[in-house]
Amino acid sequence: MMVSGLAIVLGLVQVAQAALSKEEMVKLLATIDDRQTNGGDYKTLAYIEQKQHGKDDLLYEAVVYRRDADDKLMILFLKPKAEAGKGYLRLDKNLFMYDPSVGKWERRTERERIGGTGSQRNDFDESRLAIEFDPAYVAEEKLGKFAVHHLKLTAKPGVDVAYPVVELWIDPASGNALKQQERALSGKLMRTVYWPAWNKVFSPSKGADVYYPKEIRIFDEIEKGTSTTVVLQKVDLSALDPNIFTKAWLESKSR
Repeated sequence: MMVSGLAIVLGLVQVAQAALSKEEMVKLLATIDDRQTNGGDYKTLAYIEQKQHGKDDLLYEAVVYRRDADDKLMILFLKPKAEAGKGYLRLDKNLFMYDPSVGKWERRTERERIGGTGSQRNDFDESRLAIEFDPAYVAEEKLGKFAVHHLKLTAKPGVDVAYPVVELWIDPASGNALKQQERALSGKLMRTVYWPAWNKVFSPSKGADVYYPKEIRIFDEIEKGTSTTVVLQKVDLSALDPNIFTKAWLESKSR
């Protein structure tokens, strides 16, 4: 019994030593945010594959434009033909969707399924974890071969996010997030997201590397058997035409 009790005490000490302080967690989230944010503009080609049980797989192609300094985002769909010209524009913390078939703009929520897929705005946008969430330490765990920090993030008051509770698994060795679970306020699990690999490209405007996921794997926890894979290619950090981040520019692409 004494040995068992000692083992428990030692185990608690190890857990306490592994746990991060609030300051350390905020710093870790801020580092993740900074690594994915460019000092200038950002453009990438996104291939989005949607799988649903009992249905044909769907493949979409879109161009993602970002201007991180102004918190602007534009997503323009290129393929398939039925989706070409559809797009999303984020301005002043508002997300709008344009449907060229009816020629109208509609305001969307943060839970909007981009192009009807399992992806959402935050899958393509810059990271704002330290700005939007308060972290709490859960445990040091193993995720596959990686020793990771498991954090529970709760949305800050007044911040508009897709899900108010997010659990995040971070590899401290690489500084990359590897897994995320998104929950409703009730605690119900809505989505599970994996980032199996990351790339980096040097940004002249930032003077440092910008990190981006090579692939994003999204699993719908409500519609079982539904998953979305996003592959990002041809990342370009050159300056973009400011007109890209306007409703008029997107409308012109569908004429």
